[in-house]
Amino acid sequence: MESEKRHELILGSLRNGERVTVAALAELIGCSEMTVRRDLDTLERDDLLRRVRGAAVGMLTSEETPFAARSKHRIDVKRRIALAVSELIDDGESIVIDGGSTTVEAARLLTTRRLTVLPLTLHVANALMGADRVRLVLPGGDLRPGELSFVGPLTEYAFDVMRFDTMVLGSCGLSVRNGISAHDLLEGAVKKAAVTASARVIAAIDSSKFGRTAFGRVCPVEALDVLVTDEDAPADEVAALREAGVEVHLV
Repeated sequence: MESEKRHELILGSLRNGERVTVAALAELIGCSEMTVRRDLDTLERDDLLRRVRGAAVGMLTSEETPFAARSKHRIDVKRRIALAVSELIDDGESIVIDGGSTTVEAARLLTTRRLTVLPLTLHVANALMGADRVRLVLPGGDLRPGELSFVGPLTEYAFDVMRFDTMVLGSCGLSVRNGISAHDLLEGAVKKAAVTASARVIAAIDSSKFGRTAFGRVCPVEALDVLVTDEDAPADEVAALREAGVEVHLV
């Protein structure tokens, strides 16, 4: 089993600050305890868990899961979504790429394309740095710690003076009733401004976000033109989204 998949299983078993023994993790993953200990060392360096004698304790008890943990969660699904999103974007477009682990995967697939890109996080900017055919335009503003997302009035001002063909939107939560939402209000305000400034909105959201509502509302689902998600998305929610006029792609 690849290390990314092992890390995902380990973090999943440590939700809500639970303590799990090395032996139990080895049995869960189907590998040696030595391999588990190496994985725990790696995850502890990323501040995703705490090692204790013969076990590990989860640290992901806050409302918002850190980016480092999200980037390891459901990585195969996110890469499928990212590939489908990249295929919806044409050369020559001006696009906004939102922050989030799925949108970063999409950015990595666009490095050979002829595009103008405004990234909403340094994670996306770093993924596109050095891409010869990509014109990278940074929005300015403050950097939100941990997420490295651009926030504040200077960031929002970028969308007063620029217009974009497409926004690739991520989300902390997706609900037909409550729309797209974000944990951080400043980040949500930037997302909302980017949606307004874009002719087309493609949401790249895996099924684990369905039915969730975070603190800050970004936009109603009617603001989405396309949603790319995975086949585990609840059928009733998918049907309601299509009824609302959203083009849903299941991958």
